[in-house]
Amino acid sequence: MEFDVVIVGGGPAGLSAAIRLMQQAKAAAKELSVCLVEKGSEVGAHILSGAVFEPRALNELIPDWQQQGAPVTVPVTHDDIYLLKNGQSATKLPGFAVPKTMHNSGNYIVSVANLCRWLAQQAEQLGVEIFPGFAASEVLIENDVVKGIVIGDMGLDKHGQPKDSYVPGMELRAKYTVFAEGCRGHLGKQLIKHFKLDEGKSPQHYAIGFKEIWDVPAAKHHAGLVLHSAGWPLTNDTAGGGYLYHAENQQIVVGLIIDLSYSNPHLNPFEEFQRYKQHPVISQYLSNGKRVSYGARAIAKGGLNSLPKMSFNGGLLIGCDAGTLNGAKIKGNHTAMKSGMLAAETLFNAISNADEGGQDLTTFADAIKNSWLYDELYRSRNFGPAMHKFGTFWGGAFNTLEQNWFGGKFPFTLKDNSLDYAQLKLASEAPVINYPKPDNVLSFDRLSSVYLSNTNHEEEQPCHLKLANSQIPVSVNLPKYNEPAQRYCPAGVYEIVQNENNEPQFQINAQNCIHCKTCDIKDPSQNITWVTPEGAGGPNYPNM
Repeated sequence: MEFDVVIVGGGPAGLSAAIRLMQQAKAAAKELSVCLVEKGSEVGAHILSGAVFEPRALNELIPDWQQQGAPVTVPVTHDDIYLLKNGQSATKLPGFAVPKTMHNSGNYIVSVANLCRWLAQQAEQLGVEIFPGFAASEVLIENDVVKGIVIGDMGLDKHGQPKDSYVPGMELRAKYTVFAEGCRGHLGKQLIKHFKLDEGKSPQHYAIGFKEIWDVPAAKHHAGLVLHSAGWPLTNDTAGGGYLYHAENQQIVVGLIIDLSYSNPHLNPFEEFQRYKQHPVISQYLSNGKRVSYGARAIAKGGLNSLPKMSFNGGLLIGCDAGTLNGAKIKGNHTAMKSGMLAAETLFNAISNADEGGQDLTTFADAIKNSWLYDELYRSRNFGPAMHKFGTFWGGAFNTLEQNWFGGKFPFTLKDNSLDYAQLKLASEAPVINYPKPDNVLSFDRLSSVYLSNTNHEEEQPCHLKLANSQIPVSVNLPKYNEPAQRYCPAGVYEIVQNENNEPQFQINAQNCIHCKTCDIKDPSQNITWVTPEGAGGPNYPNM
């Protein structure tokens, strides 16, 4: 099938690009064919985000979004920011001690999954063809030009042989292809390598973000309250922080973000999140509540220093596939949307001028540099490196000074050129962490959590977690790092089990995978590659 533009990914960036393309076509009375493919069972099924939402990009894209019924209805009423000192005590920080980028006046608490479902409706009404449940498995590259994508085969058994339900993949060809897969998109990763898009840039940096939704009693719920925290349970050399937002319908969303540059191989991010919920500052809102949803996702947070070249022959890289999140605000949805809108304007201008496709649209970089998106990323460029270099306390002090007194414009740029996966110490040199057993009231185990993510994969299909060398987990990672995949995976996908000879064996439970991509990022041997499973596989987040 052939189109003018194919967009890979139904998140905020991809949908904003699709809508803006069709808005321009309608205004100019031009015919334009735009196709968007989404690997989730529906648009929104794989979307997980905090989220406090800044409506700036939405105001530009659909100015009458309130009249149109956008699911953006809970304005932030109050910000609480705490420094958690240990498992019991905390200090509430005054406003002057907090980077002003963390204040949320004018923002909204939203479900980004539901926002994306609404944006998909707007896109379809404008004529965008949306194909949910179809996974883009390959990039079509001919003569060093991206020509489109290949939708993966469906109905293969675990050996890659066709079953009775076999449906062959399809080529979707386009003048230009836009990649909006979200953090650590597997095609984006290939494109960055193939076209050397990250040459001269700092390595991308990542975190893993957890999120749960709780139904709570009316007395515990204060719609619009936003709470952020730093400190415990994370140590000073492990960057990250927690959040708790009072959303609509007597629901609270709670989560913890942990930078994947952590050094202790015994650290278990999932268990750190379970500990976090036990702190009185957090548990006061969750007690007598019921957990109804769980998920986790990697976050690209390197910012401007790590932003690759976003154009190449025949295509563009946008949103979190490139890494447009504003770390100082802990927000990436409005910036992803803006990158998609700028991409659409760049593409429409090219196609309108009889461009037959395949060019490197370097004007996209100019469009970004002349926008508020670039200004935001420039002002926040030192935020992440400061936290990594100086630790939570002094990094926070540095960022408060730069943001509040200098507007994010210190006359120098901090760089963090380390690699997240290379930061692990040897297991023998790091303190063992003993985590308490779950109480099944505030803390839970991984498998019961995965159940709440509605994750499912067709069991008889090729494993989508590829090992470059099947021996490395046991021969290298186990003796050196006590195989950290057992702990960093938030879904219990990886296990060390004993085989019939009582020898350790690496087991992959791919059925559990919630598509967070942490293994692809944090494996110290860079031995695991995440690729797309069959379309519609993975989590089915109802309200995340």
